[in-house]
Amino acid sequence: MLVLPDRDAAEEVVEALQERFGIVEEPQLVRDALAGEDDAEDAQWLVVLRDEEERLDAGELDRFAGEWEGWREEP
Repeated sequence: MLVLPDRDAAEEVVEALQERFGIVEEPQLVRDALAGEDDAEDAQWLVVLRDEEERLDAGELDRFAGEWEGWREEP
């Protein structure tokens, strides 16, 4: 799962994932409001990846998410 600061970044990441890593199944975008926050400005966006075959390198995904000021988290 990649955590991004906003929806635009998350949508760009989905496109770039498909181009750079050859992801076939489109990742799921999920809005994650921060606990106790009602303002939409305080939401992060999650890009949920399925990598059951473990083809994606964790370090490479970390660097990739960092290009959009995001990070990778294990579910």
